[in-house]
Amino acid sequence: MPKKLLKAQTLLIPLPAVLISCQWGVEKPNIITASWVGICCSEPPMLSVAIRKGRFSHSIISKSMEFVVNLTSEKHLKVVDFCGTISGKKVDKFKKMGLTPKKGEKVNAPLIEECPFNLECVVRKILKLGSHDLFISEIVAVHADPAYLDQQNKPDLKKFKPLIYCTKAQEYWGGLSVMLGKYGKIK
Repeated sequence: MPKKLLKAQTLLIPLPAVLISCQWGVEKPNIITASWVGICCSEPPMLSVAIRKGRFSHSIISKSMEFVVNLTSEKHLKVVDFCGTISGKKVDKFKKMGLTPKKGEKVNAPLIEECPFNLECVVRKILKLGSHDLFISEIVAVHADPAYLDQQNKPDLKKFKPLIYCTKAQEYWGGLSVMLGKYGKIK
């Protein structure tokens, strides 16, 4: 049976469901949920995140040129959904969701203490794409909760249970705990 041709769309699945924390000056910090996030360079370590231009966090990150990517697990489902559907202009998401902002090492934006992994990022370039801008950012510090690391200090997915998002279906998924093989070792 031939494949069905679909219209061009954002059908890259699955994607991580992350919480991005940001802050401008002494104003209250904000959190935005994002799934259009990906690694884009190894040396220096860099990631990209696409944020819609009208979002409150977009203006904060555009001014501060820094943010923190807080990786989420299945247990963060309610927080991720709330932070993705409510604007931070009038709501303090940290307070509303009972989250703990923690001072970072390299950036002014706070880490979310309850998240197992936090990546402090400094924006190096902003690409204006259309509905979204792409923030290409260097990862300048990484924080890891030891409870989610294996003996080699690498993320243990069985303990971490990352939360993922499927854009077109608008669904959150979990269950990435079965390792099928190792890179370059599949026969």
